[in-house]
Amino acid sequence: MADKNYYSIDPLGKLQCMKCHVALVKGKAKFMYLDNGFPVELPVCPSCGFVYVPEALALGKVLSVEKALEDK
Repeated sequence: MADKNYYSIDPLGKLQCMKCHVALVKGKAKFMYLDNGFPVELPVCPSCGFVYVPEALALGKVLSVEKALEDK
């Protein structure tokens, strides 16, 4: 059974790693917070492994999940 992804974004070749100067590709990543892991698909540099986290995700869903985990 495949892992469920809690969030997915496809860069569509529009994002580029400023260090490696290559297009970011959709890749698997995991957010970790308070010993909990959440699999996500985000734009990743295939060369250096940099993971791009969109501001809307960081300040939206990620922040709400952090608050929910802290309240438990």
